[in-house]
Amino acid sequence: MRIIVQKFGGTSVASPEVRELVLHKVKRAREQGFSPVVVVSAMGRKGAPYATDTLIGIAQSAFKQIAARELDQIMYCGEMISAVVMAGTLQAAGLEAVMLTGGNAGIVTDANFNNARILKSDPARIICLLRQGKVPVVCGFQGMTNEGEFTTLGRGGSDTTASVLGAALNAELVEIYTDVDGIMTADPRIVDNARILDCISYAEVCQLAHQGAKVIHPRAVEIAMQKNIPLVVKSTFSDAPGTLITNIAKEDISNAVVIDRVATGVTYLTNLVQIKVQLAGTTASDASYKVFKTLADSDISVDLINVHPGQIMFTINADHTDKAAEKLKQQGYQIEVLANCAKVSVVGGGMREVPGVMANFIEALSNNTIAILQTVDSHTSISALVPQNDVGAAVKSLHEKFGLSN
Repeated sequence: MRIIVQKFGGTSVASPEVRELVLHKVKRAREQGFSPVVVVSAMGRKGAPYATDTLIGIAQSAFKQIAARELDQIMYCGEMISAVVMAGTLQAAGLEAVMLTGGNAGIVTDANFNNARILKSDPARIICLLRQGKVPVVCGFQGMTNEGEFTTLGRGGSDTTASVLGAALNAELVEIYTDVDGIMTADPRIVDNARILDCISYAEVCQLAHQGAKVIHPRAVEIAMQKNIPLVVKSTFSDAPGTLITNIAKEDISNAVVIDRVATGVTYLTNLVQIKVQLAGTTASDASYKVFKTLADSDISVDLINVHPGQIMFTINADHTDKAAEKLKQQGYQIEVLANCAKVSVVGGGMREVPGVMANFIEALSNNTIAILQTVDSHTSISALVPQNDVGAAVKSLHEKFGLSN
């Protein structure tokens, strides 16, 4: 049995007309000899009546700090509505479709409501349905604890559901359908000549996703990578081939470069603040631990970390500024806060041990008089903190400098 998992995002199931396009994709997969498993997100985006953000707003209208468990109960509803409607669409076309919740599909999680981790995936029920010639339509974003509690997997959770099922079922392919034709070298709203990538490695797309690209969730890629299940990101609205995500080399991309390109794409994150913590009069290692432990205990995630004698620099989401400042000052630290920052990153598996990559990165920004507030790099990425007002110019200049439009 050749199994394919087809995940359709919110815009792909938002209307009867679009659901007909989904039906066409499912029927074509069957015609090609596949047994498809369909995974769906909630219908539409924020403002749509059954979108997840809309449901969250309804719950929080009663109490802004509603408990995470109760919030999961209403967030669970968006995918259930979508899956029922999609199953009905397939049934109307003569396909035997069966709607399954995440729990029905065998996805077992911990009890970390709103951001549950998957403990195991038992595909027995799905396999049984496939052997009967039926099409399982699975609610993405969902799981269930061993105690029978509904849980959700966090933002991008439907991508994670698709990858988990693909791995559990030893699927031949996982297709991630969205409203774009594939993964692009940069945000086309900023860079006019951004292009679709034909192929990208797991490592590269994880970096792009972690650095701000929103086409696919990095958690989904990491799961698929564990069993080497190919992913394809493509559009519901066209027949474009999309972007294949797989192992380009037998070894990890950071250890073996088999492509000529140094850079794969440019991405960005906004709404950041830079915090500098002065460590004067303290033992540096002890102070560093206390700073990051204070933030971790406050559920504040940090990025772009630089530790120097006498000073620590890092970035956080701007929404956590007041909380972070308060907690650090309570510990007796002197801090400086720089608001309105953004991170721009160049990602590429071909960067390893290539001379001049950092020089080109700095030159591209300097030639456009873009202030560099902080940098960090790895074997597959270089990132810089810049003023948020300059993020568009920074992305354009880096895209041009690294020849990504060619």
